[in-house]
Amino acid sequence: MHRLFLCTVFLSVSLPLFADAVKPKPLENPPERTQIVSAIGRGVNFLLEQQNPNGSWGSARRTKQLNIYAPGSSHDAYRAGTTALDLTALLEVEAALKRKNSPFTLTELGVDEGKFNAAITLAEQWMFDNLPKLRRSADDCLYNIWGHSYGIQTLVRMLHRFPDDSERGAKIKELIAQQVDMLRRFETLSGGWFYYDDNKTAKPSETTASFCSATGLIALKEAQNNGIEVPQKLVDKTMASLKRQRLPDFSYLYGEYLWQQPRRGINRPAGSLGRSQACNLAMKQWGDNDITNETLIVWLDRLYARNGWLDVGRKRPIPHESFFQIAGYFFYYAHYYAALCIEEIPERDRRIYKEFLADVLVGLQENDGSWWDYPLYDYHQPYGTGFAVQSLLRTL
Repeated sequence: MHRLFLCTVFLSVSLPLFADAVKPKPLENPPERTQIVSAIGRGVNFLLEQQNPNGSWGSARRTKQLNIYAPGSSHDAYRAGTTALDLTALLEVEAALKRKNSPFTLTELGVDEGKFNAAITLAEQWMFDNLPKLRRSADDCLYNIWGHSYGIQTLVRMLHRFPDDSERGAKIKELIAQQVDMLRRFETLSGGWFYYDDNKTAKPSETTASFCSATGLIALKEAQNNGIEVPQKLVDKTMASLKRQRLPDFSYLYGEYLWQQPRRGINRPAGSLGRSQACNLAMKQWGDNDITNETLIVWLDRLYARNGWLDVGRKRPIPHESFFQIAGYFFYYAHYYAALCIEEIPERDRRIYKEFLADVLVGLQENDGSWWDYPLYDYHQPYGTGFAVQSLLRTL
């Protein structure tokens, strides 16, 4: 992630709710099951090949002329978030294989069972050893919030892997509770989370970023659903912050510091295209009655009808240099939370969006089996692949 570059302010007259909503045309030839399964298998094999010897994914080995600010223990945070996403992807594939009506077999995936199981075991141990030690990257930098949030989601899946192992379960629940407490510790004074704090205060005092807060809220809901106590005050303050950033059309400000520029490009529907799915889902999961199934569906429609807005920014090396100040790193993030939104809407409405999601992701897979949207040291291919595999699983 990166500080928002100064860009032109776009002014516009406010539109009625969903006045510019558009319906994408149904696909004539959506991807077949075999294509989706093959893409998942290639993604899994990429992760198996790229896993570090210690069980993690990603490193600082690959750089570029324009490097993202990474002070202190930033790379520990990058690695924790990336590893959490990739381990979650493998655990979800494993869970799908174990289901009575599994959508695929290991043979169909083209994945070696021994390597697959060994990768999960190694990554789980890395999480046990390293996630408890994850802390603030520097006095002005809090990339660790991504590791805490995605770490919680990974631990929840680890919890369900061997449900009869009470000792393992207790250990995992203790670690989830610790990660919840870390999110409490690093919330901003105004509620929610941001990945920078220029004020450098012990309690972060930068205003929140909407998508950081949405990511944290969704993780906290998973923790709560699995018996972990989540402070209600933490949730209430974060939801209040998101409501302050929500515009009438359910676009969300990039960050609360932009409250005086609600019609700036990055805050309008096109600029919010990679955030609104996560923000709306988070608020709905925590009981905000303003978010309905129609809200989720409208923003799924927008994502696919206007997918080009996100795609133009994909792989650009400078954050926010694309139209409406869209950054490349929102691409697979957006589609992952769209996949979660699809699970939230009525089953009768899901098919068309599963087809759109599969069509986008299958078509963008790289020759080596990975997906990536923004060059970030050596983390971008692993995190993009983790997002994409989890998303594609939800299309089957």
